[in-house]
Amino acid sequence: MKKLFEDIKKDIKFKSAGPGKKLTEDASSKPAAAPCSSSSKQSRYAPSEGAQRAGAAALARVEQKQRPKVHTSQDAIRNQVKRELEAEALAEKDNAVTAEGSKVKDPACLSVSGVYFTCPLTGATLTKSQREVHIKEAILMRFEEDDIEASVMMVHTFNKDKEKVKAAVDIISKYVENICKNPSEEKYRKIKVSNKVFQEKIRPVEGCWEFLQALGFISVMLPVEGQEEEEEFLVLPEQSADVMELMKERRDRLQRGEPVRAQLDRQPQAFRPSPNAQRFELPPEFYNLTAEELKKEQQQRTELVEKNAMLRTKAMREKEEQRERRKYNYTLVRLRLPDGNLLQATFYAWDRLPALFEFIRESLVDGWQPFEIIAPGGQKIHESEEVTLVECNLVPAALLTFAWDAAVQADIAAAGGKSPTLLKPELLENIQTLS
Repeated sequence: MKKLFEDIKKDIKFKSAGPGKKLTEDASSKPAAAPCSSSSKQSRYAPSEGAQRAGAAALARVEQKQRPKVHTSQDAIRNQVKRELEAEALAEKDNAVTAEGSKVKDPACLSVSGVYFTCPLTGATLTKSQREVHIKEAILMRFEEDDIEASVMMVHTFNKDKEKVKAAVDIISKYVENICKNPSEEKYRKIKVSNKVFQEKIRPVEGCWEFLQALGFISVMLPVEGQEEEEEFLVLPEQSADVMELMKERRDRLQRGEPVRAQLDRQPQAFRPSPNAQRFELPPEFYNLTAEELKKEQQQRTELVEKNAMLRTKAMREKEEQRERRKYNYTLVRLRLPDGNLLQATFYAWDRLPALFEFIRESLVDGWQPFEIIAPGGQKIHESEEVTLVECNLVPAALLTFAWDAAVQADIAAAGGKSPTLLKPELLENIQTLS
C-alpha cells in the first residue's frame, strides 16, 4: 500500500506543469500499476481489488474518519496525494523566510532593493557579486593608459595575502635600489627567472611580472655557465640617469599602493512624512545570520546595551566588534527631519559615527550649521565618539531624529534670520512616498 501511495505521488509530481503552477492531473494518464497474478484477466495497469480496499483504508486513517462507502481507491488516493503535495508546496513557500524571520517579501515592498557599490575606476554601480570581476576588468583596461599604475593596482588588489604582497614589494624595491646604486653593473639588471626567491616570492604574486615589464625589463633566453641549455632572464637595458630617477619614483608608487575596492553606494533617498517610518523590510544582503540566529540575537539586544554602558578596554571593544561584524553586514538608517520628511541611506554595520554625521552634513543645504542626532530611546549620539553603528545599537536598521542646535537657532531667530533649508534640491527632486 505504501508503495502504491508513493508511486501515485511521484506520478502526479511528474505530470505537474512545473514550479509556480497548479498541480494538474493528465486526464489521459494511465492508473498506477498494481501487482496482479499472471492468471488475472484485469488490465496490467489497474490495481487489484485488495489493493483498492487497502488504499481506501489507509486514506481513512490519514483523514481520521471512517472509510468512504463509495469511490474507494484510485480517485480518493490521488485526491489525497494532490492535497498533500499542495500543502507541501504551501509549507515550503511559508518557510522561505528572510534572515529577519519573516516571509519573503515582494521586492517592491522592501525598504531598499539591495546593497550596491560604486567602482572607483569607472563609476559603475555594481551588485556585490559583480564587484570583483568588474574591478579586475577595469584595472586590466588601465594598461592602455598607464602600465605602471595598472600593475601597482594588480599587485595590491588581485592578491589577498597582504604578507606575501609586502614580501614581493620589498624584494622588487631591493632590485630597483641595487640598480640605481650600481647602474653600470650588468648583474644587477638581470633577474634569473628560475631563481628560488623569484619563484617563491615574486612569481606567485599577480602583477609583479607586469610591474617589472613596465619598469623596462624584457624576457630573454641567456646561456648559463656550466649548463648546456639556456635559461629565461628578465633583463633591464642600461638606463640613463633620468630614467633611474623615474624608476625610484615608480618604486615609491608600488610601495604606497593600496587595493582598489568598490565603495558602498549609500543610495540616499528622501521620503515624504509617513507613519511607516519605523517599519523596515530589509533584503537578505543586510544579514549574515539565519532566521533562528536572528531570533536569538533579538533576545540579546538588551545585554548588548548593558555591555556598551560598561567601561571596557580597547581590546575588549575590538573583540566585541569583531563578533558583531559577523552578524550584520550593513545597516539602513532613516533620519526624521524637522519638516517630517525622511532621509534614508545604507551604511556598513561597522561604519563609525563620524561617517554618519558626514553623510548627513553633505545631504543638507546648510550642513555647516550645528545639529543634533537623537537615537531611539531619546539618547543623543555625538560625532566625536569614534564608535561603530553596531556599538550604538543601530543595526540592522534604525530611525533617528534630526534637530538643529537649539541655541544657534535661537540666535538666528533673534537676529531676524530664517530657519535653514533642509535637504539639497537633488534629493527633493526624487522624493518618494514610503510604502
